[in-house]
Amino acid sequence: MSASGLAAAVARIGQLQSHLPTAVSLLLALVAAAAVSPGAWLVTRHITVMAHEGAHATVGSALGHKINGIEFALNADGATHTTGPGGKMGAFTILFAGYLGPSAFGIGAAELIKAGRIVAVLWAGLAALAAIMLVMRRSFGVITVILAILTLFSIAGFATVSVQVTTAYLIAWFLLVSSIRIITIRGKDADDAGKLSGLTKIPAGFWSRVWLLGSIAALVFGATLLL
Repeated sequence: MSASGLAAAVARIGQLQSHLPTAVSLLLALVAAAAVSPGAWLVTRHITVMAHEGAHATVGSALGHKINGIEFALNADGATHTTGPGGKMGAFTILFAGYLGPSAFGIGAAELIKAGRIVAVLWAGLAALAAIMLVMRRSFGVITVILAILTLFSIAGFATVSVQVTTAYLIAWFLLVSSIRIITIRGKDADDAGKLSGLTKIPAGFWSRVWLLGSIAALVFGATLLL
C-alpha cells in the first residue's frame, strides 16, 4: 500500500462506517464462541490474557502506580508488576479489575461500533497492544504481542473497509465471550481470586462468582449494542 493509501486508512478512524446486519453480527458471535472452544482456546486464550493483564496495568496507571513490567508465559499465564500508592485498597482494585478486563474492553469496542466508529476499534486495539509492548518483560509474550500487533496492523492499514468492520465486530464479540470462558476455567483457583481472598478474608469462590456475573452482564449489554 502506498503512503497515501495508509493515510486514507488512518483517516477512517474519524469517519463513520455502516453497521453490519443483525444476522451477520449474530454469525460473528457464533464464530467468537467457536474461538473459545477447547481446541481453539489453546491459541486464542493468549489474546484474552493480554486484555486481562492490560486491565491490571490500566487500572494501576489510573491509580498512580508505576508499571514495572508485564509478562506472558507459553501456557497463557500472565503477570503485571506495579508499585505505587494506595496500600491494600489500591492492590484490591488492581487485582479485581483483571478478570473483568476483557469484558470492559469488549464493551468499549461495542460502544465504538454502536457509535459508527467501527474502524477505530482496530486502531484502539493497536494502541493498547503498543502500550503493552512498551512495558513487556522478556517472556513468551514478546512473540504473541508482536504477532497480534502485526496481524491487527495489516488489517487496519491494508484490508478493505468491509474486512475491517467485520474484524472489529469479531474483536468485540470475542472479548465479551472469552471473558466468561477464562473465568469459568480458572474460577476460584485463579491466582487473583486467592490474592483477593488474602486481602479481604472473603473466600476465593466469591470473587470468581462476582467476576462471572459481571462478565455475563457485560455480554448481555454488549449484545444490545452489537445487534
